[in-house]
Amino acid sequence: MSGASSKRILRTTVAAAAAGAVMFAPLAPLAQEADAALDPVTIRIGANAEFTRIEFAGAVGSRARVRREGDRVIVRIGSTAAPDVSRLRVDPPKGVAKVETRAVQGATELVLTLAAGAGMRSGSADGAVYLNLYAEAPDAPAGSAALTVPVTAQASAGKVSLAFRWPRAVGAAVFRRGEAVWIVFDTPARLDMSGAAALGPASDVHWTAGAGHVAVRVSAPNGGPVSARADGSTWTVTIGGEPVAVEGVRVDRDDAGKPALVAHMAGATKAVWLTDPLAGDRFAAVTALAPGKGFADRRKTVDLALLPTAHGLAVATAATDLAIHADGDLVTLSRPGGLTLSPPSAGLTAAPAAGGAPVRARYPGLILGEWAEVGHAGFPARHRQLQNAAAVEAMAAGEDPRAPVEARLALARFLVGSGLGYEAVGVLNAIVAQAPNMGGEPELRGLRGAARASIGRFEEAQGDFASAAVAGDPASAVWRGYMASARGDHVAARQAFAAGAKAVDAFPALWRARFGAAHALSALETGDLDAARALLTFSFSQNAPAADQLAARLVQARLFEMDGQSDRALAVYTAISRAPLEAVAVPAKLGVVRLSLAKGAMKADAAAIALEGLRWRWRGDATELAVIRQLGQLYLSQGLYREALTALKGAGPGLHRLDGASDIQADLGAAFRMLFLEGGADGLQPVQALGLFYDFRELTPIGADGDEMVRRLARRLVDVDLLDQAAELLKYQIDNRLDGVAKAQVATDLATVYLMDRQPEAALQAIWTSRTTLLPSALNAERRALEARALAGLGRYDHALEVLGSDSSTEARDVRAEVLWKQEKWTAAAALYEARLGDRFKDPTALTADEEARLIRAGVGYSLGRDAAALTRLSRNYRPFVAGARARPALSIALDTGAGEGPSAGDFAALTASADTFAGWVSTMKAELRRKTGGDRPAAPARPQAAAAAPAGPAA
Repeated sequence: MSGASSKRILRTTVAAAAAGAVMFAPLAPLAQEADAALDPVTIRIGANAEFTRIEFAGAVGSRARVRREGDRVIVRIGSTAAPDVSRLRVDPPKGVAKVETRAVQGATELVLTLAAGAGMRSGSADGAVYLNLYAEAPDAPAGSAALTVPVTAQASAGKVSLAFRWPRAVGAAVFRRGEAVWIVFDTPARLDMSGAAALGPASDVHWTAGAGHVAVRVSAPNGGPVSARADGSTWTVTIGGEPVAVEGVRVDRDDAGKPALVAHMAGATKAVWLTDPLAGDRFAAVTALAPGKGFADRRKTVDLALLPTAHGLAVATAATDLAIHADGDLVTLSRPGGLTLSPPSAGLTAAPAAGGAPVRARYPGLILGEWAEVGHAGFPARHRQLQNAAAVEAMAAGEDPRAPVEARLALARFLVGSGLGYEAVGVLNAIVAQAPNMGGEPELRGLRGAARASIGRFEEAQGDFASAAVAGDPASAVWRGYMASARGDHVAARQAFAAGAKAVDAFPALWRARFGAAHALSALETGDLDAARALLTFSFSQNAPAADQLAARLVQARLFEMDGQSDRALAVYTAISRAPLEAVAVPAKLGVVRLSLAKGAMKADAAAIALEGLRWRWRGDATELAVIRQLGQLYLSQGLYREALTALKGAGPGLHRLDGASDIQADLGAAFRMLFLEGGADGLQPVQALGLFYDFRELTPIGADGDEMVRRLARRLVDVDLLDQAAELLKYQIDNRLDGVAKAQVATDLATVYLMDRQPEAALQAIWTSRTTLLPSALNAERRALEARALAGLGRYDHALEVLGSDSSTEARDVRAEVLWKQEKWTAAAALYEARLGDRFKDPTALTADEEARLIRAGVGYSLGRDAAALTRLSRNYRPFVAGARARPALSIALDTGAGEGPSAGDFAALTASADTFAGWVSTMKAELRRKTGGDRPAAPARPQAAAAAPAGPAA
């Protein structure tokens, strides 16, 4: 066998495994097939211990089509010349009982008859069509092979009984489908059919096991009765004989009004999806535990068909997204968009139309102007008449669940048409409370959604208009557009208005005006000014009441503003702001403030006072969001950071449902970032900045930016020696927000702060609790030096030197010198101090305080260590610096090489106290923290220019 052929077989096997076949040992292809040239029809065969693979390749063979009819697998090959299948006939694969070919019109069919229990898979890979043939069904799980269920048959001329002797109780479904009886169990197993040879009126039996089930198909003449009963754990299925009455499964609509069906079937266990080998369609069997219960009816909907069953439930469907959920005694059948069902009212008793009662509208969500007509008797009499009829009907519904609802719906129509939305919602809710399945009635959903939307309960109305019962209703689409515009979701509003365009003109003039103004606002906010003008013209033409005309004028003012006609817009805003209607006066006043600020006609402090007043005059919608956003940006432009953050944070939780709420959150985040990451708070006193941060710390962003904010603020606190507060900030980050390298970095800063505050034990804990692998080398060196300095602070000098090891970094040498000094190893410490100075004596500029401290310690150390040569060298190099030194007397004594017994340790006590290297280290660490956090840059102004703040968009 060639290497190329071997690789091809391996690739094909892997492809089959990816398509769902079980991957076993590599196939062993036959030599003649592997080496043969690719004829138009080339058949290749390979086998291993688990399955046999047959491939159909070549120009014609690769287009072969495979289907299954019962126990036969048929391969249709588009060639009238029969392929050579002698090898298959002489030595059939495991699980194949017979191989034959037959000529059909324009093609040849290869027919493989499977043995009982055998299975197959088919597919295409690497330019060939393949069959995987299994002696046992391939879908059976590994554990099911251990469970074998014996099956026995008792047959006579007119009937046959099949007994499935399970070792334990299992769920089953038994039903007829065409000329076959299906028996499905909810447990996988291997069936031993050796005791079921005599089948009586049935012709043959085939079974297959899947993951979690086993299914049996019995070919039997159509029309014969089927029954099922359980005796202990044994299920007996009888085909033929006397008919048996079936009951126990009831199918109803979902009680909650959802477009779904619910089957009441005690002991339901699972839904098993199967494919009919003859028809090729898909159906489901829902199994249930004993005793026997079935569905005697045949019911068909647009989405599915319920088949009669002897036990369990059977569902045929062409829908690929039908969901069947078995839960205890209930089986729910649904689709993502809901089942297409007749309205719940179709099952109620028809009621004669009352004379003059409001009639049903063309669309579920449509309001008709004639509904509000009261006649000569007036509103009270009309309302009383409809209310009395509704009350009588409600009383009848308490005794008869099929009682009509027409009178109650007529009352609801009258109330909605009269603008009494709250009362209409109450009537409709009472209908649903008495008959929950009426929640799926399109008109009820549409009426209740319209009533809720008309009184501003948009979230509740959205629930009604989201129902599948009104999914295709154009009037409901108009309401969805109206609500989306009010929420500020203008793109969705325009889409919804477009979907409901054909229903708009059927609404009363009042609602046509309102919908036109809302649509105009959405067109305006999406940049379609021409459409906004046309829609405003339409709205004004409806002769709506004054309040609705003012709402449209508010949109018109916004249109003037976007057109660049600011004077004209300001005039309209000013006029509307004087109206005694807060709903239009507040957004108009906001427009006045915004334009007056832009023109310079109003000062920022006066604008802030005006906006603070507006903030409390109108609450709960996009207008409040616009006022808050404008106020927050105004405060930021004045440098009033606390006031700005307080204002922006004042958008209550009730506003989070609005689309504009995300803009408020973005403004809050941007303001906090500007203050604590971009240097905006650098002009504040550190204590003020700390208080501001603590009051709004929940705005700290997740991730590197938030961590950097904390480090910058901690650095500012360190600068003014507020070390406890700085340590608290950093420790919170370590304990709650950080991991890995980031935690080690911040813990290093925390250890530094603790050491500055002379808390070596806390510094050690910060280092030790943040240990991790793969830290940068520079960070590791810094952490070693800090750990050694903390150990030295605790008097553990030897441990400190062990930690430093052979580290020769600058930080390590400084700590080593401190440790040696505290151990009174004077000469060694002095040598390190002198080495840190290097060739500094060659630079004639004055020494820094830190350099003077090192020089004093070096001189004192050489004196105490009696190293006259080193002291003489040090004195010769640095004597010229004494005259300009800050600590001139101390430096002069330290470099003195006078003869005699020399000074003692007691003589140098006061001298070494003046050489405080710790203060120098603290200064160095502060400078390093400033460098790390960008603190060495110029501070940002505390009050940035007003032009820096972007204007907030208005709410009309």
